[in-house]
Amino acid sequence: MTTQPILLSKLVSLLAMVFTPVVSAFAETAPYPKSSTMSGITFDWSTHDRRAPGSDNWPITWADDDHQYTSWGDGGGFGGTNQQGRVSLGVGRIEGSVNSYTGYNVWGGYRAKHAARFDGKSYGIISIGGVLYKWVSPGSGPTNYTEARLYRSTNHGASWSAAGCRFHQRDGVILPTFLQFGKDYHGARDNYVYVYASHLKNGTSLAVQKPGEIELMRVPKQRIMHRSAYEFFAGLDPSGNPKWTAALSQRRPVFTDANGVGWTVSVSYNPGLRRYLLTTEHATSGQGNIGIFDAPNPWGPWTTVLYQRGFGTPHLEATTFFWNFSSKWLSADGKSFTLIFTGVDDNDSWNAVQGSFITPNTPSPSPSR
Repeated sequence: MTTQPILLSKLVSLLAMVFTPVVSAFAETAPYPKSSTMSGITFDWSTHDRRAPGSDNWPITWADDDHQYTSWGDGGGFGGTNQQGRVSLGVGRIEGSVNSYTGYNVWGGYRAKHAARFDGKSYGIISIGGVLYKWVSPGSGPTNYTEARLYRSTNHGASWSAAGCRFHQRDGVILPTFLQFGKDYHGARDNYVYVYASHLKNGTSLAVQKPGEIELMRVPKQRIMHRSAYEFFAGLDPSGNPKWTAALSQRRPVFTDANGVGWTVSVSYNPGLRRYLLTTEHATSGQGNIGIFDAPNPWGPWTTVLYQRGFGTPHLEATTFFWNFSSKWLSADGKSFTLIFTGVDDNDSWNAVQGSFITPNTPSPSPSR
């Protein structure tokens, strides 16, 4: 007669462990007010999928062939390990749905179809008009800050050519990333490509940059490989419209956080919710100190969706540092998502977890399936 209550109690405890709501987790004082569009967020840790041990970073984009493309560093990629197939920089392809997908090594890595031809790291990749572009820094550690050079591939990652377009360490622009829209840049707001990058304040290690500033630049799609065509966000005019400048000295941060920002950042557009989502670290790097912010425009104004320490605990180690939303694996209403993330130790790998945004008038969170 007592078995049913005991089993029910265990079931409730199990559900509480798996469906972890994060409605108001603010570790420090968040730099922006709480979001009115997304009142909370929940992660379904029963969906957590870990692959490619030893390979990290994993920025992701949705291409014209309906596959997703990604980049990793210092590992063998899909099917490989930290030793087997190890390359400094590799490119992978993700085929399938979130519940049934396969990762392939396209350029570099274990049993890759094409060998990697140069070293480096990438934290930003995008598909536009069937062409892949990625920002590449020279190597690991603080050498990442030396420069960021743009590369392009017209054959879905099989080969890459370097552009003259690059940013030097003296520019203070580090590890750029692209604003992601839909499949092959479908749904973009205009004819520009938008690029975000943290402002270098500490060049001695891969550390949270304090005080934290993130910059925004734009370039016409047709001139993405030309450095002279890039414009920097220079603040807002009296009417609240963005100002743009070609002069680095006149740029203004598009996002600030006194607690610091990560050396990596990701930004994507959620068409279902009509919000831009920016994700980065704060306080200390590699400890899961995640911040997710939303805005109606690429330049803000920003509000806070999530701001916490120890992302993923107790389900995984608090050692993550880079998070990316998959544009392909996003529900039509924008509420259900898949987050790709990486870190150090066990999180030095490909990680994916499904979750949901809690919006006003939402009865209860419903993690994606």
